[in-house]
Amino acid sequence: REALQMDPQQRLLLETSWEALEHAGIAADRLAGTRTGVFVGITTNDYQLLSAAGAPEEQDAYAATGNGHCFPAGRLSYALGLEGPSLAVDTACSSSLVAVHLACQSLRAGESTLALAGGVNLILSQLITRLIAQLQALSPDGRCKTFDARANGFVRGEGCGVVVLKRLSDALADGDRVLALIRGSAVNQDGRSSGLTAPNLLAQQAMLRQALQSARVSPSDVGYVETHGTGTSLGDS
Repeated sequence: REALQMDPQQRLLLETSWEALEHAGIAADRLAGTRTGVFVGITTNDYQLLSAAGAPEEQDAYAATGNGHCFPAGRLSYALGLEGPSLAVDTACSSSLVAVHLACQSLRAGESTLALAGGVNLILSQLITRLIAQLQALSPDGRCKTFDARANGFVRGEGCGVVVLKRLSDALADGDRVLALIRGSAVNQDGRSSGLTAPNLLAQQAMLRQALQSARVSPSDVGYVETHGTGTSLGDS
């Protein structure tokens, strides 16, 4: 009964987190009682919308724990017995990266000894897509052409990603396989711009400078840049 009320995003997060731990060579049962933190980016609740519209009389108390945004992280902590910080992050398109940023901060502060960080998104209802389309932000041909003169909008996507994070000194001491280092990170907000959803060039420049300062690297040290490109004239500019 509980599983029927559970947003598939929660199930996907549980499965992907387990796979991430397996890939890292960490036995999940050994994390019980440890200060392992969980930081999850999640923004949509399509399953709740569908359930409420289809058969609202069949919803019970499990609908709350199955669909509330705080519960994906909490359920993962509960299932594995993790006792570090456990929280959901909703900053729209940046949710997963902000979750990773907060996980790094928690590790540096000693709140967490290990962290699971990432995000999940499933498109189960047409409502959000229809509303975004009214903003003329979606590409009518279903192709995102970022930084291209033909750019006409972005395309929504689905998926789940989780990374296992540790302080480098701990990872080396434990003999873990280290795939990459996060040298630094930064978070800010656009503040007052031309509109609620409009980017602020100066604010984004400031954020990049903060990230470089946090990582203690200069712009010339950066060899690859991956951007959040919406494929819209407003966002790309």
